[in-house]
Amino acid sequence: MRFGFALACALLLVSVTASAEPAPELRLLSEHAVDGMRGGNLSGLAECGMELWTVSDREDDQIYRLDMTANIWQAETVRIDVPPVPDSGLPWGLSSRTWAASLVRGGDLDFEGITCDSAGNRYIVSEAHAAVLQVTPQGTASWLKISPLLVREARASGMLLKFNALFEGLAINPAGDTLWLAAERESRGLLLIKRKQTVWDCDGRCVLLSEAGKEMQPAQFPNAKAVSRDFADLSLFNGKLFTLERNAFEICRRDAVTAKVERCWSFADEALQPNRRYPQAYGLAEALVVDADGAWIGIDNNFGARADGEVRPIVWRFAAPEGGWSAKP
Repeated sequence: MRFGFALACALLLVSVTASAEPAPELRLLSEHAVDGMRGGNLSGLAECGMELWTVSDREDDQIYRLDMTANIWQAETVRIDVPPVPDSGLPWGLSSRTWAASLVRGGDLDFEGITCDSAGNRYIVSEAHAAVLQVTPQGTASWLKISPLLVREARASGMLLKFNALFEGLAINPAGDTLWLAAERESRGLLLIKRKQTVWDCDGRCVLLSEAGKEMQPAQFPNAKAVSRDFADLSLFNGKLFTLERNAFEICRRDAVTAKVERCWSFADEALQPNRRYPQAYGLAEALVVDADGAWIGIDNNFGARADGEVRPIVWRFAAPEGGWSAKP
């Protein structure tokens, strides 16, 4: 009995020690301020072919193509004509708070993420309405017909219960028939739906992960404290789901079916250099694209100036980790 108890303690110690190991740091290659976003608040990134696209959570009528030919990028406006939003099943209380907030800050739809399939269709998630807008290469916009089971299962699992803590990111497979969504916080989670004949529906179950609790901010963060676990965006690369974990200043590779964490990488060293720090008491990374050569991370600074005085949205380019994104710990 004593031996069994000692063995259990030893295994627990190994597990705690392993989980406490710091994630390897990513290497910053370049930094780009973004000019030309009318509403600022860069809140998503997508790599569509050779182009990079972004959205603002303060604008409902346009998205942006990024001109990357100079060090300071120019956001080129692409207008969209958005039809009325369908009812997603969110309760009246959440919807009314969203409407009231939009009167003050702008952006009733609250676009929080953008992704592309191989045909060039862009998909944009509306946090305010828990809905997904599809924009074709020709510019036609329409809302996906999503089963109400998505919101129902998410709320039953503890997600989508709080104002401004709904869907924060999305990713789609190249074929354009499987969609992952990230619930932001309290509880955070990952959900999966697939395109059926007429409706996007759960494939057996919608919820892959629901997770509450807090975690410590990285040691580089001034006056680090325990904060809510969160997801800020998603990216699908080589069949793996990569999550932007904003408050932890990490990118994590996850199994696309189980959502289990396989490995994480930190960007805290570079993001929290003294000249790049913002006065907010939480992370501001909102956008993620992972590709073979590295990762793009976008910052939504809410028009706030960082230590060096920069007030424009920022996009960072990080090199892929040694051994690539598929490397084992």
